Amino acid sequence: MSTAPSTSQIAPHSAHAYQAQLAALLPHGRAWPREDGSTLMQLAHAKAEELARIDGRVSDLLEEVDPRTTLELLDDWERVAGLPDSCIAAPDSIAERRAAIQSRITAIGGQTVGYFVDLAATIGFAITVDEFRPFRVGSGVGDRLCGEGWAHVWRVNVQPPAADAGFGLTIRYFRVGQSAVGERLVGFGSLDLECIIRRAAPAHSTVIFAYDIDPDPIVWFDFTLP
Repeated sequence: MSTAPSTSQIAPHSAHAYQAQLAALLPHGRAWPREDGSTLMQLAHAKAEELARIDGRVSDLLEEVDPRTTLELLDDWERVAGLPDSCIAAPDSIAERRAAIQSRITAIGGQTVGYFVDLAATIGFAITVDEFRPFRVGSGVGDRLCGEGWAHVWRVNVQPPAADAGFGLTIRYFRVGQSAVGERLVGFGSLDLECIIRRAAPAHSTVIFAYDIDPDPIVWFDFTLP
C-alpha cells in the first residue's frame, strides 16, 4: 500500500493566511479599509476562521483515507472490510483494529500449504499439513491404506500455541439435556483456528484437525468424512 500524504507534509492554512487572501481580493478605495479592527476586517476574519476549519478537516481526511492512520472512519473501514471477523474475537485497541483492516484488504489468498501455514501463524499457531492419496496398485509398502474418499482430504496438525499468545484449546464435554445424539462425548480444539482454515479451504476439499497434546502424540479431532 502506498503512503498517503500526511498532515505534516500538507499543512492546513491558518485563519490569518485566509484573512490576508480575502483582503487581497477586495477592491481598493476608502470604502474597503484593511486596518485591523475595522468592521470589514472583522468580517473577513470570521470568514477566514471557517475556511481554516474546513482546510483543517481536509487535512484530517488525508489521515482517514489510510487504514493505518484512520480514527474517525475506523468503523466505516471495518464495515467495508467485513470486520469484526466472525471467526476471531474483535480486537480491543485502535492499533490492533487498524492492523486487522490492513491485513484484510491486502490479503491475496491461496491454496498452497505455505499459505495455510502463514494463515495459522497470524493468530499464533504453528501447523503442518498432511495430504492423503488413495492406495492403489503400485503404491509402496508402508503407504497409508486410504480409500477414494481421501482423495481430497488434508489434515492440519496443530502445535500448542506459545504460552503468551493468548490462545488455547477449548474442551467441550457432552452434557445431558444440552447435547444431542451423535455428538462426541468430549471434543476439543481451537475454534478460531478451525474457523479461519475451513473458511479459506478449497470448496472441494475436506479438512481435518489433529492436536499435539503432551505427552501423547497426535490426538484426533473431527475426523469423520462426509
